[in-house]
Amino acid sequence: MVTIHWTFSRIPQYACFSIKNFFRKCHLVCRSLTYNHFLDQSYIADVCMEPLFWFVDNFTYTIGPIFVVSVIGLTVSVVIIAYWIGIPYWWNRNPIICILLLIVGHWLLLNISFHYYMAVITSPGYPPQGELIPEAVSICKKCISPKPPRTHHCSACNRCILKMDHHCPWINNCVGYGNHRYFFLYMVYMVLGVLFVIVCGFDLAYTDIWLTPSDIDDPELEGHSVKFNQTGALIPVTDVPHLDSSLLDDEPAYNYINPWRRRALVYMALINCGVLLALGMLSLWHSQLISKGETCIEANINKAETVRLKQLGKTYSNPYNFGRKKNWKIFLGLVQGRTFVRHVLFPSAHKPLGDGLKWHTIHDEDIDEWP
Repeated sequence: MVTIHWTFSRIPQYACFSIKNFFRKCHLVCRSLTYNHFLDQSYIADVCMEPLFWFVDNFTYTIGPIFVVSVIGLTVSVVIIAYWIGIPYWWNRNPIICILLLIVGHWLLLNISFHYYMAVITSPGYPPQGELIPEAVSICKKCISPKPPRTHHCSACNRCILKMDHHCPWINNCVGYGNHRYFFLYMVYMVLGVLFVIVCGFDLAYTDIWLTPSDIDDPELEGHSVKFNQTGALIPVTDVPHLDSSLLDDEPAYNYINPWRRRALVYMALINCGVLLALGMLSLWHSQLISKGETCIEANINKAETVRLKQLGKTYSNPYNFGRKKNWKIFLGLVQGRTFVRHVLFPSAHKPLGDGLKWHTIHDEDIDEWP
């Protein structure tokens, strides 16, 4: 006879084991059905960023004209305020300095307008369609066309861009081989322009913004011919009881402070400081990239390659980095007799070096003779 012993105390342990085993099998089945050998952190990040990519692909090119109109509108508004307030202020203060400021200001405005216009209308450069490209190094997976060196596909434009840096909605265009110089010089001159306005208008802004109407309305101040109420309206000094009209001049001067003038100066201060901070940092970053002979996209690629080769005990070198001086010379197109004064300090529509399809590298034998 067989004796069966029931151990009720082990039932919870068996139940817990069965539940864990069931979930382990479910997990194994899910992993088997969704297995991807190429799954890594980059793949997961791309999946999580897919909604953002979708928005950029579908709306960036559409809302680009709105950004362009916004840039033009903000620039025009700042120029109008400078003419309305800044020029009369400096003319009354010192006509000679005012004329010098007008010359410098219009030089900056000319460069800003020219380089922004050229960055918007100039094609960044596209690989030829339907033609054999001997310089091609790969095939674009999205548009199924040959890709020359330094060429990348833009999702917003839905085509490959020669020496693509990035797609900028503020110019409604890609920044690439054809207009990279215009885009960078626009940022530089815009930073110089807002810095010029901030420096020249600091004293004016300090007087009209920092010194509030309450400072002017101080009852302890004597000798003023007018007094202001809270709305900014003029009150003749004879109506102010604590002042003796016999102490005043025969013809009191009414120094009215227009409230719209103060609002315009506050608007100018906010716009200029914001542009100076944003474009100033962006210009410095692009300057570092240009000094290294790389674009924004290539900076990420070079960084990843540097890490990968370092793990293998090797050193990565950017094939397009010819040294700081030569990189800037190539980027600005200062070849074939072109000079910095004529072709950088003043508007110039000269084209970049080469054709955007073939690029010299540090491994070329005639590198010392180029450019």
